[in-house]
Amino acid sequence: MVVGLSALAAFLIIGVVALVMGTIVVGGKDTLTWEFLTMAPREGMTEGGIFPAIVGTALLVIIMSIAGVPVGTVTAIYLSEYASSRSVLARAIRFAVNTLAGVPAIVFGLFGLGFFVQFVGSGLDSLISGEGQLRWAQPNILWASLTMALLTLPVVIVSVEEAIKTVPQDLRAASLALGATKWQTIRKVVLPNSLTGILTGGILAVSRGAGEVAPILFTGAAYFLPHLPTSLSDQFMELGYHVYIMSTQSTNVDATTGIQYATTLVLLLLTFLLNFSAIFLRSRVRARQVQ
Repeated sequence: MVVGLSALAAFLIIGVVALVMGTIVVGGKDTLTWEFLTMAPREGMTEGGIFPAIVGTALLVIIMSIAGVPVGTVTAIYLSEYASSRSVLARAIRFAVNTLAGVPAIVFGLFGLGFFVQFVGSGLDSLISGEGQLRWAQPNILWASLTMALLTLPVVIVSVEEAIKTVPQDLRAASLALGATKWQTIRKVVLPNSLTGILTGGILAVSRGAGEVAPILFTGAAYFLPHLPTSLSDQFMELGYHVYIMSTQSTNVDATTGIQYATTLVLLLLTFLLNFSAIFLRSRVRARQVQ
């Protein structure tokens, strides 16, 4: 009975995913052409392509991963290897991580606007650009990426900490018995044996961050930018935000339905590509460890 219900639930989930993917593919296959992927938008987003949005999404995910995964990994190392069970700091960090995991995404966007754009950006402009010149005190790809890094930080911390906990204590004890220091044990024993879990945390962060729109509404995404960002202080187009705008604020939603489906399909394919790249790297690491 339990096996049958479990199998039924699994088939239902697969069926729903197949139905959603099939609807997206059927709706966007006629619009998804090479020109659509390689051209800039024009004519009020009703013609042209989504190349700037593809590049912007890829840059957002890459910068977000570079900023968030190392911080999450270091935090997980501290919680699992250095902090005691009675540590007040460790309890505060865990409470903060659990709280961040439950905060709505739109709140992160408002925080990014207030902290990164208005506080940090204004400070940088007063120090670097001079009074009255706005370069960093405005939405851009850097602030959007850092905001997304904060959003995905709990996912990275929890997944990496669980991966570190899977490393047997006997390996740590053997390393310490041979004269290695605590840090040498972590660097030479713990991290190599938990590297696949760290990569899993990165994969989950990419999956979470690539499809989020709310945090970048106020921190960097733009509706129509036919050119690519040339610096970290530039705004950018993003596929998820592009779909949102086309479906809610287009002057002719019916005329842009094909563009919406095709953009959604590209976003899914880009997310799958980034995930598969990380999964391939993880499998290579596992194969090397087995050898």
